[in-house]
Amino acid sequence: MLNAAHWTARLSDLAAQARVSGATLGIWSDGEEVLAAYGVLNSATQVPVTPDSLFQIGSITKIWTATMIMQLIEEGRLSLDTTVADALPGIRLGTSDVGGQVTVQHLLTHTSGIDGDIFTDTGRGDDCVQLYVEELAAAPSTFPVGAAYSYCNSGFVLLGRIIEVIDGKSWDESLRDRLTGPLALTHTVTLPEEAILHRAAVGHDGAGVPVKVWGLPRSIGPAGLITATAGDLLAFARLHLADGILPDGKWILSEASVSAMQQPRAAIPDFAAPDSAIGLGWRLGSWGGRAIFGHDGDTVGQSAYLRIDPEGQLAVCLLTNAAESESLFRALFDEVFGDLVGVTMPASPRPARSAGPPDQAAGFATVADDQDLDLERHVGRYERTSRRFDVSVRDGRLHMVLTVTGKLADLFNSEPEVLILYPADSSGDRFVLRSNEDEPWIALTFGHLADRTPYLYLTGRVTPRVA
Repeated sequence: MLNAAHWTARLSDLAAQARVSGATLGIWSDGEEVLAAYGVLNSATQVPVTPDSLFQIGSITKIWTATMIMQLIEEGRLSLDTTVADALPGIRLGTSDVGGQVTVQHLLTHTSGIDGDIFTDTGRGDDCVQLYVEELAAAPSTFPVGAAYSYCNSGFVLLGRIIEVIDGKSWDESLRDRLTGPLALTHTVTLPEEAILHRAAVGHDGAGVPVKVWGLPRSIGPAGLITATAGDLLAFARLHLADGILPDGKWILSEASVSAMQQPRAAIPDFAAPDSAIGLGWRLGSWGGRAIFGHDGDTVGQSAYLRIDPEGQLAVCLLTNAAESESLFRALFDEVFGDLVGVTMPASPRPARSAGPPDQAAGFATVADDQDLDLERHVGRYERTSRRFDVSVRDGRLHMVLTVTGKLADLFNSEPEVLILYPADSSGDRFVLRSNEDEPWIALTFGHLADRTPYLYLTGRVTPRVA
C-alpha cells in the first residue's frame, strides 16, 4: 500500500537538498495513487505548491501529440508511411525540400534529419502552427533522412500541423476533443490565460530566481506546451498502461497502437544508457533488465519527468519549477522504483578517473593521458540552429564553449558557458561534462555521419562540425 506521508516527506527532503523551488510528485501503483507537493509556485510570491498545482510538462507533450497521430492512423486517415508532402500538400520542408522523403514515422522517431531546435514565434493566433510550418522551408538538414537519431522539436510541430489539417481545427482543440475531454482532465491546458485560472507554477533559473518569460511560443504547442497537474499526467499515463482503455471501459486507442508506440524503432546513441531506443514518441530503456518507458520535458525554468513500468503497473511523474532538477529526479525515482518494483535507474556516466584539479594526488587524468587520446581531431566549431559548440584543446584537455543562439537565446537569456570535457573511457570519443559539481554528469560523444562529417552528440542531438 502506498504511504502518502512517506513520499511527501521524501519529496520535501530531496527537493530541499536539490534546491528546487517547488515540485509535485505523482505515483500510480497497481490501482493506488499518491500525490505529494513541496515548496512554492513562485519564490517571489511564496504561494505554496499543492497537489492540484499546474506545471509546464514541456516535451512530455510530444507523447500526447503522438497518441493523437496514432488515433488518426487507426481511423484510416493517415499511416506511418505517409510523407509530409502527401499530408501537407504545398509545404516545402527544408532547404533541400525533403517533404517527399520524410514520413510520419521519421517525425515520431526523431530521424527526419530536419534541424530540431527551431523556436520561431509566429504569434498567438490559431494559425500559429501553420505559419511555423510554412517557415520550415528555410530549415537546414543536419543529416540525410533516416540516417540517424537526433531529437527534433520541429518534427513534432509538423505532426501537430498534420493533426490540424486532418481534423480541421487547431491542435489545441484536437487535444481537448481527442484526449483531455475523454479522459476528463480538468487541470490540463495549453495557453497561459487558461493556466492562470488555476494554481500555476512559475519557472525559476539556476539561481532560484523567477524567470521573466512565462513559457515557449504557442507555435511550439504540439512539441511542448501542455501545462498540467501531476494527477492529470498520471491519468494520461494510465491510458498507456491500460492498453488505451478509459476507466469507464471505453477505448480511445487500440491495444495494438499502444503496443506499437512502445516498440523500438531506432537506437538512441547514448553510451550512458546503451539499451536506449526510441519508439513512436516514447523513449525506451532498461532498468535492471526491466523495460521502462517515458519522456522528459524542459521549458523556461521548469522541468518534468515521467517513467512507466508496464510489468509492475507503475507510473511516476515529477513536475518542478526549476531549471536544474536532474539530481532530484534521479534520487527520487531511484527510491520510488527501488521500493515499489525493486529496480533503480542506470548509473549516470562518470569520468574515467576522478575529476579533481590536476595538481591533486588523485587527479583525474594527467596531461599526458589526455594527449594520448588524440584530442586535436575533435577541435572545431559544431553548430546547428539554437546551439554552437566551440571545441579546443587547452593545457592538454578538451574545452568547449557552449553558446545558445537565435530565438532560444532570447527565451533563456543565457551567456556562453565554458565546459571541460573529461574522458569517460579510453576510446577518445566519449566524454562527460557538467556545469556544477552538484549536478549529474552528462554524456557527450564524438562521431562521424555516413558521409564522414564529424559531429558531436549531446543531450539527444547530433550537431555537425562546420569549421
